[in-house]
Amino acid sequence: MACPTVWVLGDQLNTGIASLEGRAPGDCRVLLVESAAKLGSKRWHIQRLHLVVSAMAHFAAELEAVGFDVDYRRAPGLAAGLRAHCEDHEVTEVIAMEPMSWDGRAMLDRLEVTVVRNNQFLCHYDDFAEWAEARKSLRMEDFYRWQRSRLGVLMDGDQPRGGRWNFDDENREPPPRDGREWPALTRFSHDDLDEDVLRRLPEGWGAQPDGTWPVTREQALVRLSEFFETGLASFGPHEDAMLAAEWKLAHSCLSSSLNLGLLHPGEVLAAAEAAYATGTAPINSVEGFVRQVLGWREYVWGVYWLWMPDYRQYNVLQAARAVPPALTGGAETQMACVRSVVGHIHEHGYAHHIERLMVLGNLALTAAVDPQAMTEWMWASFVDGAEWVMVPNVVGMALFADGGMMATKPYASGGAYLNRMSDSCRSCRYDPKKRAGPDACPFTTLYWDFLDRNRDSFRTNHRLSRQLAGLDRLVDLEETRQRAKEVLELLESGEL
Repeated sequence: MACPTVWVLGDQLNTGIASLEGRAPGDCRVLLVESAAKLGSKRWHIQRLHLVVSAMAHFAAELEAVGFDVDYRRAPGLAAGLRAHCEDHEVTEVIAMEPMSWDGRAMLDRLEVTVVRNNQFLCHYDDFAEWAEARKSLRMEDFYRWQRSRLGVLMDGDQPRGGRWNFDDENREPPPRDGREWPALTRFSHDDLDEDVLRRLPEGWGAQPDGTWPVTREQALVRLSEFFETGLASFGPHEDAMLAAEWKLAHSCLSSSLNLGLLHPGEVLAAAEAAYATGTAPINSVEGFVRQVLGWREYVWGVYWLWMPDYRQYNVLQAARAVPPALTGGAETQMACVRSVVGHIHEHGYAHHIERLMVLGNLALTAAVDPQAMTEWMWASFVDGAEWVMVPNVVGMALFADGGMMATKPYASGGAYLNRMSDSCRSCRYDPKKRAGPDACPFTTLYWDFLDRNRDSFRTNHRLSRQLAGLDRLVDLEETRQRAKEVLELLESGEL
């Protein structure tokens, strides 16, 4: 019997998506396409490859189990999969929810697919554009307060719960040195579908999947529950801390499930509010977590759609260096903090937000790594990677390649910050207090050299006036410049 096809893309794995909402077995056919071109498009971390493909296969099986007619296709590409599906079935119409990427939307338009509004975020990008239109400049903090007010999240009437919008000052503690245990994550056993996926995946890199990342909604709900029971209370104070021996601390590890659609941000925020209402977690931890989900995540989604497609090519600082082998695994590094973070990524396909911004991003920024190359590497390396995530976070937030559209100043720092917020400097051969000489911390050297190289570009940035004044007072600036040249050569050759 002729019926419409609902095409479910690989990051829309929930029966509540707009294209499946209200549908029942018998009134549509569901299509999922596993694209060989997509799988071969990057040097993916093997845990990322497994996560996406296994989650798609499990979702298809779940739909079949409740009676849906499902066509799960392996095809050379997405468009080829759709064409083959239409040839094999009497299709009256193809319907899909708006995809997560600009190129995906363009593809659906070319293929004349009927597109319905995306409901995987709490602020649709059209609503974000309307919010942004009346503003001379965009600030995440303004958007975050608007989101909380209009949605009533952590609010007492028109006032923020706890009397403040922001508890950041309570959430910047350095790593504890008491040897405490951090919340454990449930590891999910691989089933036959997981094993089948692993057998046929293209070769990736990194440690093999070990059940860390949920591939079904049921598993994602387990991860959600355990975070609010064991992790949220201790999340806030140390959310910016870094420990070499602890890859996640009290971070939720929910981002991959949110980005695949296994969880919806609304249910995650409801659980956070419930944790505060029952006294399970203090306000600073709850607000810090809500800020990540309701503020930052949705803001990144909004600006991605607002500024694309030109935005992904921005490079105002004309950075052109390749991603260094110290990050890609092409060489060992003596920088203890970098070695630690790269190790976390190898083992788990994951590093938390400060490791991404202040270690990986900081090094790439001050070393003038090409922002598009860095975006591609990070997109392929993280289990929660996606273009809409990585372009604003890397091009904008981390590498300042947009000239300040995302951040009002570059997030560059020397070794002092890393020494304060991590335990890596104690075991490192480099001294965070030195900027010149063979033992100088590369972050400290490159920080001052970065300011020096770009001083003309930054002269009108009032948030850098103190740093530029400090640069002018350096008595060893010429020695720092020389050491920076050596550092960049060593970084490029994989000898740093």
